[in-house]
Amino acid sequence: MKRIILIIVAFFSLSILFNCAMAQNENKPEQNLKLIYFGDPMCSWCYGFAPEIEMIEQQFKNIPFEIVLGGLRPNGKQTMSELSGFLQEHWQQIEQQTDQKFNYDILQLDDFVYNTEPASRAVEVARTIDPTITLSFFKAVQTAFYFANKSTHDINTYLNIAKQYNLDEEQFEKLFYSKKIIEKTQANFEKSAEMGVRGFPALILKEGDKLHLITNGYQKATKLIPIIKGLVGE
Repeated sequence: MKRIILIIVAFFSLSILFNCAMAQNENKPEQNLKLIYFGDPMCSWCYGFAPEIEMIEQQFKNIPFEIVLGGLRPNGKQTMSELSGFLQEHWQQIEQQTDQKFNYDILQLDDFVYNTEPASRAVEVARTIDPTITLSFFKAVQTAFYFANKSTHDINTYLNIAKQYNLDEEQFEKLFYSKKIIEKTQANFEKSAEMGVRGFPALILKEGDKLHLITNGYQKATKLIPIIKGLVGE
């Protein structure tokens, strides 16, 4: 009888060890994985890609997700009216392909400089205060510019968005003009360039030291999700 009890105890001990080992093996790949999204809140194709990247981020909640602010036209000098011909055709194409709605009125402004640095800096401020809202805040800035035609040079545009997320407006404004955030925003641009990203949106799966390019350009989430699943073994 004693021998039978010992055998049963040994069996359950082995079962526990086996299950722990399996759990460790299942969790191990996730610890080495990261989805890295390269985008700019004033990139029109990134605006078109907004519902798709949101769907991907939700699908892979078990994989860490990072946004690198690419720097589409940081410190640009051209006005919207100077770029209107090119941008209007571009936006119409995106609208037809993605169903994201654009407000074209802003294209007529002679005094609105298409400088994407402030919008990226605002996202960096939001990330610094609350990292969990980074993608959502990024999307809110896109909507404010492309759909509501809010000025991305006006701090009140970002303060109004910050209010929606219950962020401290005084803290937000102070950080927005701080040297720390300006440098962190610039570091995003540099990281994008160092990783060889030349167009937005771009999505990379980092697996340890390996980088898998999921897309460089707009694609439907329904096309990209199976690719990611194949790489992570789901």
